Amino acid sequence: MIEITEPARTAIKTAIDGAGQPVAGLRVMVQGGGCAGMKYGMALELEAQPDDAVVKAGEVTVLIDPESQAHLAGTKIDFVTGLDGSGFVFDNPNATSSCGCGKSFC
Repeated sequence: MIEITEPARTAIKTAIDGAGQPVAGLRVMVQGGGCAGMKYGMALELEAQPDDAVVKAGEVTVLIDPESQAHLAGTKIDFVTGLDGSGFVFDNPNATSSCGCGKSFC
């Protein structure tokens, strides 16, 4: 369903390990908004929902709700560090356009 690079897995694992409580995984979602119409969202989840797609990548689990699954199919999630900061980067083949920030698409 999605590809998660090694740097992204490391960043996700760091976030989960730092949560201070048991976490089911990292939820990756698509929400309305952003400068291009849709935006990516991420949140640590205490429990997976029965209809979630569950993606195991090494030691981490990513959860994707049914509404976001079609928008994220084939997406590659990476974590990059550069002069202007660090963060997750989404390479989404379903996006017809995106904004300069890389967090919003349509």
